[in-house]
Amino acid sequence: MYFECNMTWEQKILSADPPFAAPLAREHMPADYSISLEKYTNRGTSGERRIPDDFGPRQSLRGFEQTYHNIIDYIVRITYRIWEDRDVQYIADTYSDNSQVFDDYGLQRGCQKIIQDTQHTTSAFSDIKLIADEIVWAGDDEVGYHTSHRTIIRGTNDGDSKYGPATNRNIDVLVIANCVALDNEIFLEHVLYNNSSMLQQLGHSLSDIVATLSKSPPAGWPRDADTWDNLRRAARPDQPISIAQPIDGFDVDKFARATLHQLWNGRDYSALSSAYVPDFAFQGATDRRFRGAAPYQTLLSSIATAFPDLELQVDEVYWMGNDKDGYLTSERWSAEGTHSGAGIYGEPSGKSVQIWGITQHHIVDGKIVAEWMLFNELDLMMQLAASQE
Repeated sequence: MYFECNMTWEQKILSADPPFAAPLAREHMPADYSISLEKYTNRGTSGERRIPDDFGPRQSLRGFEQTYHNIIDYIVRITYRIWEDRDVQYIADTYSDNSQVFDDYGLQRGCQKIIQDTQHTTSAFSDIKLIADEIVWAGDDEVGYHTSHRTIIRGTNDGDSKYGPATNRNIDVLVIANCVALDNEIFLEHVLYNNSSMLQQLGHSLSDIVATLSKSPPAGWPRDADTWDNLRRAARPDQPISIAQPIDGFDVDKFARATLHQLWNGRDYSALSSAYVPDFAFQGATDRRFRGAAPYQTLLSSIATAFPDLELQVDEVYWMGNDKDGYLTSERWSAEGTHSGAGIYGEPSGKSVQIWGITQHHIVDGKIVAEWMLFNELDLMMQLAASQE
């Protein structure tokens, strides 16, 4: 890939095919919550609205439609327009023609594939709603706006889907989508739909669905080596921000990376005391919800038992906030390991697996008070099922 040395980041990004995401630096992190979902919706007040009349303060959005005031406004309103106003074709205006979407199953390329998938889902859930629960953002209109959009999908399965006939059951599913956008278009997305949770809520047997999908897989599955490598290195800095741009005092990047490393690679669960408040709230894949260290340690140790050589790397960290008001973070990570232990995923298969996830933290006074963590659990089970065929 060759670029003229005097090109701006925006020119370099958009001239590539497919576009690549420039890594973020410390100066790209918003230091307050003046542009935030809470300010946008007036959360917790009598004036709370999903789409407010006042779209918030203006932010530099070169190349974006003038109707959008800031990146929070953009993410919230395009999501509402596409899914709830049913203007699915608007995806062609808000996703690039050569966009890359890494999802639970693999890599989906181009806005037309996203349009098809969205039409399928709205047919299966005619009353579907995508409710913004939080948006962590960073960046600008030169390197790209990075957003970690935590969403609740609600709806009734009143139409047939790729998983079978309509069940007429309701779903309430956590989703996290990390997007990068420039010039009114999302060109890179890492999204975890928590499919295992959705299927359970629909009344399906995960083992039956896994067996079916591993034999007749969805588009993009299984990932090839290049797709896995691209998923991991997209937007990843050459060096962690905490190393490239060290600071005195509390460093969100250093804290987040150290905590994930200590828990996942070091199997050192003392971090659940040193880095978390005692009654922290957790919400995760496959409807896991709990408070406190004990159930979280059980989850992590069960994964470590199944994959004793699992090695996690942190691919990207960004955040918003400050020491006084606290921080909201997004950490995208990926891991490889071998299924050589019995337990949560059955008898050992010897299969090498790919696991990737997105974690969001709410940090107050240097400690985590809440965590949301999704990973590709249904895909992981499919990888293991395919190895036994």
